[in-house]
Amino acid sequence: MLKKTPLNDFHKVLNAKMINFGGWEMPLLYNSVIEEHHAVRKTAGLFDVSHMGEINISGPKAKEFLQHVITNDIEKLSEGKILYTVMCYQDGGVVDDLLVHKVAEDFFMLCVNANNTLTDFQWLSENQITGTRVINASAENSQLALQGPTAEEILQNIADIDLKEIEYYHFRTGKTAQVETLIARTGYTGEDGFEIYCKPDSAEHLFRNILEAGKKNGIMPVGLGARDTLRLEMGYALYGHEIDRNCNPLEANLAWIVKFDKGDFIGKEALIKLKESGLNRKLVGFEMIDRGIPRAGYKIFKNCNEAGKVVSGTFSPSLKKAIATGYVAVEHANIGEEIEINIHEKKRRGKIVKTPFYRHKK
Repeated sequence: MLKKTPLNDFHKVLNAKMINFGGWEMPLLYNSVIEEHHAVRKTAGLFDVSHMGEINISGPKAKEFLQHVITNDIEKLSEGKILYTVMCYQDGGVVDDLLVHKVAEDFFMLCVNANNTLTDFQWLSENQITGTRVINASAENSQLALQGPTAEEILQNIADIDLKEIEYYHFRTGKTAQVETLIARTGYTGEDGFEIYCKPDSAEHLFRNILEAGKKNGIMPVGLGARDTLRLEMGYALYGHEIDRNCNPLEANLAWIVKFDKGDFIGKEALIKLKESGLNRKLVGFEMIDRGIPRAGYKIFKNCNEAGKVVSGTFSPSLKKAIATGYVAVEHANIGEEIEINIHEKKRRGKIVKTPFYRHKK
């Protein structure tokens, strides 16, 4: 039996094409992936991301506990701010990537990946220390994401707080369409936008009201298809693709959220050894020179020798070319270097490029 978000019936009213996404019945698209993608880049798009998990960490030792289980440094995080980080296993493999919201000195809300919610909850519970509480609050929350250049204008129509006061990677609480909400400003598309957390029984009311508030802006409901093309254009990691149990944050270009000087944390020793010994492979972005779309699992070659594999690939609606990420041997992970991808048993040329693939025009 597939799990369903509180918006499941409404998605079907909107004629969404529904798919099985990690055990959840979720909208892949409502109109077309390309239309929805461009709506987010040009105006605004509204996502149902209620499948994401929320885990609450509280108690007098909450900060000390989190500092030990995440790689980033939570010490300077003030109330109302958000921190992007990963949790690692002892060997440096990634448990999950997540957002830490500091609600109070002794209370933190973690937003975690849907497919990893139970794994994360178990991992945190196993490593829990005295003076902390770990609660899986996912069933008590729904989450909508409003993304795009006009997101602030749209949401301000129905929000009772000044959204300009919410800086990037900050959050505040207030009423949206008369509903109690937590409004965060992060995003997974490369555009300005907000994540709106509410009680599940208010999710449809909020979704409807945001769509109505954004009518004159050309807002569109957006499914998982465009969510993936948008995040890949920005080179953002997706668990199960760019990161997973068998990779570490250093090779995944996430060294910037690994703070070795903050004190001890789970996986630190293994990551130090990896850093000192040198990495064998590295995550790179590449665009296709020849025709063909690289897909996850396709093999990458250099000089007729297998050199890695693709982890994500798509046709970029913004750039109108095929783009992908993949792990390749370090010696071949150079910007501008040509590689070959085995697409339908034919070697197709690609070129390693800087990410993000998509950059806003100034």
